[in-house]
Amino acid sequence: MIKITTPSRLHITLIDLNASIGRVDGGIGLTIKEPGFHINAERSDVPGEVVVTSETAGGAAHVGRMRKSALAILQDGGAGSGGIRIHIERDAPPHVGLGSGTQAALAAGMAVNRLYDLGLSVRDIAIKVGRGGTSGIGVASFESGGFILDGGHKFSEKGAFKPSAASKSPPAPILFQRPFPDWEIVLAIPDARGAHDDNEVDIFGQECPIPLYEVQELSHIILLETLPAVVEEDIESFGDSINRIQKTGFKRREISLQRPEIPRIIELMQENTCGAGMSSFGPVVYGITDNKRDASRAVRLVREFLDETTGGCSIITHASNSGADVSGISGI
Repeated sequence: MIKITTPSRLHITLIDLNASIGRVDGGIGLTIKEPGFHINAERSDVPGEVVVTSETAGGAAHVGRMRKSALAILQDGGAGSGGIRIHIERDAPPHVGLGSGTQAALAAGMAVNRLYDLGLSVRDIAIKVGRGGTSGIGVASFESGGFILDGGHKFSEKGAFKPSAASKSPPAPILFQRPFPDWEIVLAIPDARGAHDDNEVDIFGQECPIPLYEVQELSHIILLETLPAVVEEDIESFGDSINRIQKTGFKRREISLQRPEIPRIIELMQENTCGAGMSSFGPVVYGITDNKRDASRAVRLVREFLDETTGGCSIITHASNSGADVSGISGI
């Protein structure tokens, strides 16, 4: 029996969707403890069998993805004549900006890898199950957690502006990865879904390339405010950089496409924490503070707003600096 607990990730922003310098994508993100997946997995004696069950409200959305990923590793990894049974005990909501698709796929792939002693790295699994084609943040979060900067892809190899789900590129190289301070992270999780599948592909096609000066402005913020703030554990500078990021580059466009409640939640978070923004294509909004009282107030105010508008929930979580936890007996 293998037990796997995954984190989630906040995707703070993509960096370069202009690509004139020869690379595309790149991004920064943060690994968080909750919400995440908890799965149990064991071998099946039925050749090629993949059974995925769930006892969670959102589990049905992840069953197909886990089954597809486990099957890909079984068929390609030399697992012999066996199969696998996976049970989802806890999950993260799909298509809200927390990277649940990548975590689900990697968890299922890692379960096969460990049960059959295939010796695959997290990156190997990501390539085989088709994750990380635009952002490397989710793969690195599963692998080792923390705050992450990835270096994107060669545009000549990727060939187009595409989201991860539509890209066959391998996960981007990690340029910076560092433990994140134990600050309070407030999440607003509206009862809504962000752009995904064909809609996400269409948005990339319509909005890209973005002007080079916006990429340059964003790069300046990240290099000389966001990253130093992480190293120096400077909450004020980090929060300021997050607020600035919401107003430039591809992130500004992602927010402009949201329903009107989402920008209001961002404003509410910014008024009550040190800095706030939207993760990925949303609708999840996060606020970061080093003050527990401010965090509690933000949770309450956001919950009241969600109750009156979209529905959903708000929680307090923290950074995960260790990635996914894999335990149990591997192999026979």
